[in-house]
Amino acid sequence: MATNKNFLPNVIKQLSKELKNLNDSPPEGITVVVNDDDFSSIFADIKGPAGTPYENGIFRMKLLLSNDFPQSPPKGYFVTKIFHPNIATNGEICVNTLKKDWNPSLGLRHVFTVIRCLLIEPFPESALNEQAGKMLLEDYDEYARHARLYTGIHALKAKPKPKTGAICESTSALNVDQTNTVHVDKVPFPSSTPLTHAPIPSKILGMASQDQNVIPAPSAKVVEAPVAAQKKEAVAAATMAKADKKKIDARKKSLKRL
Repeated sequence: MATNKNFLPNVIKQLSKELKNLNDSPPEGITVVVNDDDFSSIFADIKGPAGTPYENGIFRMKLLLSNDFPQSPPKGYFVTKIFHPNIATNGEICVNTLKKDWNPSLGLRHVFTVIRCLLIEPFPESALNEQAGKMLLEDYDEYARHARLYTGIHALKAKPKPKTGAICESTSALNVDQTNTVHVDKVPFPSSTPLTHAPIPSKILGMASQDQNVIPAPSAKVVEAPVAAQKKEAVAAATMAKADKKKIDARKKSLKRL
């Protein structure tokens, strides 16, 4: 295996600069794996573009740089098995940028970007995988099914993003509808029970009222019943007093006549 010693000093300097730039500012969907001791093999993980049969998969590829790089183009290979018209069964990549359209001024960033674009728009006319190329031209759905099958079996799986939104929704749900929220300081508790000021949903509060440690609030009907009875008794007493007074007055008049 060739090492950095096989490259000219100016080439090593240029490659170091390019690889550092790729590491600090990677292209979209591409992560370059850098080995400072060996620039002859440069690996990269390419994320399958959204809307393609390669979506949700990560494909590892490598560029092999010859001793006279950049005068000669690198050779590209997919290490991860993939069903694609322009990628042979041994992983070799067929793209004009690495062949007749190569220019020593082209950088590694351009090469990786072109290869990822190949996953978005294949070129079946220059197919290395004849089955994939023919299928793409004649029956795209069948081609996409094969490509998704390969992706599901061979490609690395992208790590799911943390669902931070679910946490926000669950914590804010208690404060969304203020009409159905009851504060603890309005609910009677035994003196031994510590009070908190967090809002409690009415549904939960209804369940808590069945607990023996919670004293239910008196209903309006229970409070109103004794008051109504007292009013009735007062009216009855006043009526009886008036009747007794009339009887006494009548007796006085009778005695005067005698």
